[in-house]
Amino acid sequence: MIKTNLPIYLASKSPRRRKLLKQMNLKFKSFHVEMDEIIDKGKSPIDNVKRLALEKLLLAKKIINKGIIITADTIVVLDGEVIGKPKNFIEASTILKKLSGRTHHVYTGFSVFNSQKNKTITACEKTSVTFRHLNIKEIEDYIATGSPMDKAGAYGIQDDFGAVFISKINGCYYNVVGLPISKLYSILLRII
Repeated sequence: MIKTNLPIYLASKSPRRRKLLKQMNLKFKSFHVEMDEIIDKGKSPIDNVKRLALEKLLLAKKIINKGIIITADTIVVLDGEVIGKPKNFIEASTILKKLSGRTHHVYTGFSVFNSQKNKTITACEKTSVTFRHLNIKEIEDYIATGSPMDKAGAYGIQDDFGAVFISKINGCYYNVVGLPISKLYSILLRII
């Protein structure tokens, strides 16, 4: 178990990330930092998610000056193309059709900062996810729920019908949810 006298903060509006931290038995507060998540096409997915997590950390440190701060960013990549959150139902449909019957990769970069030690650790996790072939009706039915709209790759693996699209996963399941909790836990032990 993580034991610290410092308050722990999650700088994310993701309900999935909050749920994962609760699953780790962490007592924490959450808040959101607003920033444009710009992908540098000249950089690797790992470099991009680590940079975005660090940029979020810099903004979070302007709000919180004492404690442990956790930030994260997740992207979905198919054939070198970064697939973000869909802007509308048409884009969600296009994304799901692209992912159908194929393997994509989910990258999550995260940063953990300890203000007392003035120490930051940034890491990344990659998970490969294979979709079975999807038919148009199930894509349309899923999009009609509205669920794909706030998720990178237009699907959710947890608490969501999107889970039935997945035929195989190679790597950390929780990474696809939004935080690789085993790796995060190890880093928290090192930084506290």
